[in-house]
Amino acid sequence: MRFYNLISVIFHPMVVPTIGVVLYFLLVPSSLQQEQKLAVLGLIFVATYLIPLCILFLFKKLKFINSFRADTIKERKVPIAIMIVLFYLLGNTFDNIANLRDLTFLFYGTSLGLFLIYTFFLFKIKTSIHLLSLGIATSFFMLINKLHVFNFMWIVIVCILLSGIVASARLYLKAHTNLEVYLGYAFGFLSPIILFYFL
Repeated sequence: MRFYNLISVIFHPMVVPTIGVVLYFLLVPSSLQQEQKLAVLGLIFVATYLIPLCILFLFKKLKFINSFRADTIKERKVPIAIMIVLFYLLGNTFDNIANLRDLTFLFYGTSLGLFLIYTFFLFKIKTSIHLLSLGIATSFFMLINKLHVFNFMWIVIVCILLSGIVASARLYLKAHTNLEVYLGYAFGFLSPIILFYFL
């Protein structure tokens, strides 16, 4: 039980975007200065981790949610709606910076994936955000592999393996059904690819 809880915490959806961008900066050559990269990482960390965390603390204090896991669809609606906007704004920001345009696939893709999750609330389906984030990471690095001359397929393979481990953890903890896990990964994997071909 502790192992699966640890896996869920380490690969929490609020952490994965920052990890993904750190890997991107380490592996993809850029004309950005180190200070500029740190500023970008700081912005991403604040927008995708600190702000959502503060929102969860506030909602817990106001008793809008019973726990930080936001277990029910009702508890997830407003936080996810806020995250859709935050990720869209990040994507829009990086779309206007030539050296960071690759990151638009990550952040616009996450916004689209979260929108799909929100849409499926209508069908009473609580899609896995853990698997959404790993699905996005997988397809993002596939796209980076396609756009650059470097071979990032080893990262893609690691993302796929981690997705299987996290999916097993979420199922073991009974946080999601099989369908919710599969949908989460599918939404995440497809969202950046859809944006790549239609934007």
